[in-house]
Amino acid sequence: MSASPDRLYELLPDIYRLRDADRGYPLREMLRVVAEQLEGIEADIDQLYDNWFVETAADWAVPYIAELVGYTAVNAAGDPTTSAPAENRILVPRREVANTLAFRRRRGTLSVHEDLAAAVTGWPSRAVELFRRLAWSQNLNFPHNEGHRARTVSFRSAAELERINTPFDPFAHTADLRRITSRRGPGLHNVPSVGLWVWRLKPYTVTGAPAYCLDEGKNSYSFSVLGNDVPLVTKPELEPSPTHIATEFHVPAPIRRRAFAEHPERYYGADKSFVIAADWGGHTHNRPLPLDVIIPADLTDWAYTPPNGFVAVDPQLGRIQFPANQLPRRQVRVSYRYAFSDDMGAGEYARVVSQPPDAVIYRVGERQEFRELGDALGRWRSQDPRSAVIEITDSRAYVEQVAVKLAPGQSLQIRAADRKRPTLRLLNWQTDRPDTLQVTLGETSSFLLDGLLITGRGVTIMGDPETRGEGSPCGSHVEIRHCTLVPGWSLDAHCNPARMSKESLELRNVRAHVRIASSILGPIEVHEDEVLADPIPLTIEDSIVDAMGGEHEAIIGPDQRHAHAVLTIRRTTVFGIVQLHAVQLAENSIFNDCVHVARRQIGCMRFCYVPAGCRTPRRYNCQPDLVVAAAVGEADKALEARRATPQFTARRYATPAYGQLADTGPREIATGADDGAEMGAFHNLFQPQRLANLRTRLEEFTPAGMDAGVLLAN
Repeated sequence: MSASPDRLYELLPDIYRLRDADRGYPLREMLRVVAEQLEGIEADIDQLYDNWFVETAADWAVPYIAELVGYTAVNAAGDPTTSAPAENRILVPRREVANTLAFRRRRGTLSVHEDLAAAVTGWPSRAVELFRRLAWSQNLNFPHNEGHRARTVSFRSAAELERINTPFDPFAHTADLRRITSRRGPGLHNVPSVGLWVWRLKPYTVTGAPAYCLDEGKNSYSFSVLGNDVPLVTKPELEPSPTHIATEFHVPAPIRRRAFAEHPERYYGADKSFVIAADWGGHTHNRPLPLDVIIPADLTDWAYTPPNGFVAVDPQLGRIQFPANQLPRRQVRVSYRYAFSDDMGAGEYARVVSQPPDAVIYRVGERQEFRELGDALGRWRSQDPRSAVIEITDSRAYVEQVAVKLAPGQSLQIRAADRKRPTLRLLNWQTDRPDTLQVTLGETSSFLLDGLLITGRGVTIMGDPETRGEGSPCGSHVEIRHCTLVPGWSLDAHCNPARMSKESLELRNVRAHVRIASSILGPIEVHEDEVLADPIPLTIEDSIVDAMGGEHEAIIGPDQRHAHAVLTIRRTTVFGIVQLHAVQLAENSIFNDCVHVARRQIGCMRFCYVPAGCRTPRRYNCQPDLVVAAAVGEADKALEARRATPQFTARRYATPAYGQLADTGPREIATGADDGAEMGAFHNLFQPQRLANLRTRLEEFTPAGMDAGVLLAN
């Protein structure tokens, strides 16, 4: 807590304070400035003590502590003395510095590889001595009874057959003569090989959300509130000791059906990987269904129907099936974990929330003053405060009409509480007009959406018809952060969009600065007066804009014209064509399809991927420009341009690896940002630096004659 700004002034004798009051308090104002500087000095002194310990030291002090224990940063990953703070946390991980001496004592052991991966990259891992999986002939004179070692394939166990060529493969293989450390074609099973599988995708929670009743029948449900198949992942258990080698229960791996059938008690439960609560039979949605009524099943084609008194669950597809003549009475709630790359879009992860000091807060939730969002909006309209926040405190689905009109100078936030992911379903309530989430801005007003999953329709931001005018954008501000505006409005079971090319965000005569940060959304359509009004500023950062196909437009104006906006875009992946007035700055981004600007004279693009043949402002260190310039001959230039095209693990929203660069993609994209990280939406993960650190550390801690390679499990 900050000290009083008048604490120095209060130390003065009363006579001086009385004289100061007679003169309008000039002495008090001067001492407030001195007190502000004194507070900074005291905080710096307090931090000096904290900097003695690696747990509490400031980020800039960690490299100095590392120097004391002989820690050497990996030169291949960059220079920690000149790096940005976010990158510096990757180049000199605090966890690794704290455990440097302990790791050195365990040098050469298998388990230290897993601990190194956790300390250096933050990724869970599993280390395997691959020579133990080599096929070899048993010597009758010297039999080796080592359990599964060198065991040939048994077709009696389908559960073990599922694990072939995975980190948990129990069978023997013939020797692979390629080195496991090869960057182009690594081999696995060989005498000197040690494999370290890492899981890059994080497990994210969904708590107390409604399951989705599918069209296949009243007894068919999906774990996902959008109705798509979602692979459930394991909640990692703590390993019993530092020398323990991870199993399927200790990493965020997808839950296999047979693994769930063999150990249901380790996956299902209130504090486990997933749980179901429903008003069904003698149960209510306030308590989880007991484990003894859950049946593991393959619900690929909904061919299996459980008997009365049981519920079938398919964890690989995230599907639930109730008995055909024993349907849930009312609610079906689910809590589970899904995999994704980073804190982007709506999700139950930590977010920084803030509001104006005088803001009135209306909380919405099951145990709050307002149960529905519309009730809070009604109270807001009646009270009409200058600054307000409507905060949703649970992860339920809200099926409501939302229309907001802001007065001049008024601000409103509609946000999710920290670590919550509410869903706003927009249905076709009116037959004669679209039912988007509509926001009408007043002059110098402010509107924020934060942490919401919006499906069914898009969001429309409009300027007030009575106040919009000519000239430059006024002081209004619109921000969408940590939100998901579902591309295509809704999904089918296979994550295909229901409405191809439908806009997720529509801007109509908005005299405002529009900012989108850490969000996932479909196409953006900008309707502005191109004759009487200046283009609006549009900023997109750390996001994915998905037009659901290269032939569709991601940012566009009416009637396929250029969007009347000036774009500033950083660390963003765009699927689809971009047509707009101008690009002020494009940095560390991927334009997967093309960019066409009306004005090339202003702005620049740096460290981006833009396909050849696009109309852009001047480019600096962009791809495929660099690889084409280095090629000789027209045929080689065309070949290099095709080779430098980004490749993605998945392109459909709601798939676990959505927007992730493929491992087989060009290195120029994977390390093409200005700081050596990848281009695109997941730049801030600094994955090239993490992998460079880990590979170098493995070389240091692997015994002579052995090769340790990093293998990507996802």
